Amino acid sequence: MEENREAGRAAGPRRLPLLMPTLMIALTVVTGVVEAVSLLALGPVFTAMQTGNVLFLAFGAARVGNLPALAAAVSLAAFVLGVVCGARLEALTEARGKRWFITGLIVESGLIVAAAAAGWGLVPHYGSPTDRHLTVSAILALAMGLRNTTILRANLPGVPTTLVTRSMTAFLGGAAMGRGNVFGFGTSRWALRGLSVLAMFAGGFLGALLVRAGWTVNWLLLPTAAVVLVVGLSYRAEPRLHTDQTSGREGPA
Repeated sequence: MEENREAGRAAGPRRLPLLMPTLMIALTVVTGVVEAVSLLALGPVFTAMQTGNVLFLAFGAARVGNLPALAAAVSLAAFVLGVVCGARLEALTEARGKRWFITGLIVESGLIVAAAAAGWGLVPHYGSPTDRHLTVSAILALAMGLRNTTILRANLPGVPTTLVTRSMTAFLGGAAMGRGNVFGFGTSRWALRGLSVLAMFAGGFLGALLVRAGWTVNWLLLPTAAVVLVVGLSYRAEPRLHTDQTSGREGPA
């Protein structure tokens, strides 16, 4: 019996490296779908990749390009609120010895459901967003701000789930330099970076096809909420995340 307990303890840590990358890739696909909905059905506006919104605001301030600065400002403000609330909730949850990763994803799923409810029956529309379009994009940005806090706690290098620029750079840099380089060419982490780029593409491609097919906003978002919830529940039996990570520090991508 003692040997069985030892075997169980040894098996526990090994499951985490196999499970977490799969969950992070699934969340990256979700981000691609959400950004397709935000950009093509609600905007143009980003809800996860806030670099785009910062540039939209810059172009709008310069009065060049006729881009909708209001939608970008609303999304950016909601994203900031999501990050701040996520950080506070994370601290409270971890202080009680609970797993923020699970709680964060459950809350994110609920926010996406709320966005779907706000956009129930709303037909995708690109350009000149209405108040309902702005409301849905704000709720999604709030959810994505929360997601970024959640992923920082997960601290899985190479799969930030809401952007792929660094992952793509490390993946292509490793391929160009070959083995023995700082990008870890040929390792599982290097492969994971490539998968994260493909996952973002797949999510964006799927979301764009569904928008083109004329799906209303609620049906575009409800499946993504379900995926996020499943990801959170899939992690519930795993060991609690380490709480000794430096707050706000991101692992190497």
